Amino acid sequence: MNTRNRFPLRGGNWNNGSNAGLGALNLNNARSNSNSNIGFRPALDVARNNHPKGCCQCNHEKDAASSAIAGTDIKPIDASLGCSFEKIFDFENLLSAAYSCRKGKTKANATLVFFNNLEENIIEIQNELMWGMYKMSPYHHFYVFEPKRRLISAPHFKDRVVHRAIYNVIEPLFDKTYIYDSYACRRGKGTHKGADRAQYFIKKVESKHGKAYALKADISRYFSSIDHQVLKSILAAKIQCQRTLDLLFYIIDNSPCESMGVGIPLGNLTSQIFANVYLHELDRYAKHALGAKHYIRYMDDFAIIHHDKTVLHQWRKDIEEFLHLYLRLKTNSKTQVFPISTSNGRSLDFLGYRIYSSHRLLRKCSVKRIKTKLKKYRSQFAKGEISLSDINQNIQSWLGHAGHASTYNLKKALFAEPFRRKTDV
Repeated sequence: MNTRNRFPLRGGNWNNGSNAGLGALNLNNARSNSNSNIGFRPALDVARNNHPKGCCQCNHEKDAASSAIAGTDIKPIDASLGCSFEKIFDFENLLSAAYSCRKGKTKANATLVFFNNLEENIIEIQNELMWGMYKMSPYHHFYVFEPKRRLISAPHFKDRVVHRAIYNVIEPLFDKTYIYDSYACRRGKGTHKGADRAQYFIKKVESKHGKAYALKADISRYFSSIDHQVLKSILAAKIQCQRTLDLLFYIIDNSPCESMGVGIPLGNLTSQIFANVYLHELDRYAKHALGAKHYIRYMDDFAIIHHDKTVLHQWRKDIEEFLHLYLRLKTNSKTQVFPISTSNGRSLDFLGYRIYSSHRLLRKCSVKRIKTKLKKYRSQFAKGEISLSDINQNIQSWLGHAGHASTYNLKKALFAEPFRRKTDV
C-alpha cells in the first residue's frame, strides 16, 4: 500500500496568482482568497490545524492523582490546553521549530537541504506525526572535551525540528511547575542567576546564625543513568494527551543509550526537558518533604545551605535514599558537607565559581584554561595566523563569565603582556 496517498495534496505554484485549489494557497490568507502574495499554505484541515477523526483522546478524563514520587498530588500540565499533540504538529509550530533549528547553522548542509524544500518537508513531518508514521533517523555521534570528555549524539535536522516542536509546546507547561530555585535550561535563569542565588543563601544564613554549611552534591553520570520506566511514569502522571505521551515514549525508546532502558542522549533538545522533569521530583522532595529552604539545583548539581551540619548530614542520607529508591540514581564521590568560610572552611564550588558570602572567584580550572588559550593565541598572532579581532571574539564568553566574579587583578595580569607579531621584534 502506498501510504503517501493518505497525505494532503499540493497544487498550484509558489506565486499563486489565482486560486490554486485545496493544496496550495497563500500562507497568510483565507482558503478562498485569490491574489499574488508569495507563500505556500497547506489548505486541508488535516494539514494545518485539525487531526483526523479519532486521532486523539484528549477529551477523556484521566486520573492525575499519581505522580510523583515526592508525595503530593498533581494535575496534568496540559489539562487546560486541549490536545497538546495537535499543537505539536500544528503547521506554524513546525515552521517556527524549523527556523529555531536553523539559528547558528544557516550554512550547514543539512539545514540548506531542508530549507530548499521547506514547506514540503514541514508537511511531510506534519503528516507523519498525524498518521503515526514518524520514524527517527540515525544519530551522528561525536565527542566534546570541555569541560570534560562527553559523547554527544546529534539527531538529524528533521528530527531536531520535531524535538523543537515538542519543546515549544511542552516545555513552557512544565516550566510553570518547577520550583523557583531550579536554574538549568530555563528562561530568565542560568548559571549567573544561580550563582547569585547561592551567594544570597550563604549571606542570609551567615547573617542570621554566624556560620553557614553546605551540602554540595551532583548525580553520578546523570544523563546515562535516567531510568526509562521511571521517566515514563513521571511523564504519564503529568501529561494528559496519550498521543503526546506516545511520541515522547517513542523518542525515549529509540534514542541512543548505553544500556537497555537506561540513559538519554546529550544532544537531544527533548533530553533537556526529560532531565529537568526527572530531577524536579528531587526538588519537590527536598523542598516539601525535607523542608530545605535554601536548596538550589542546576541540572544534576545541587546544594543546600544550612547553619547546622548535623541536619545536612541527615538530609544527605535522606536524599541519597530517595534517589536510589525512586529515581534509580546515586550521588558521586565528591558529595559532602562542609563549612563555608575563608578561614576554617572553604568556598562553595558551584556553577563555575568558588562562592563565599562576601565575594566569589573563578574556579582554578577556568583560570588554567584561559591561560592555555592565551598562550596559544599569542603564538598564533606572532605567526600571523590569527587577528586581534578573532582573539577578542574567542575570549568574550570567558570575559563575560569572569565579569561575575572578583577578577580585576586576574584580568590585569592575564592581559599585561601585549600581543606581538614576529616582525615587530
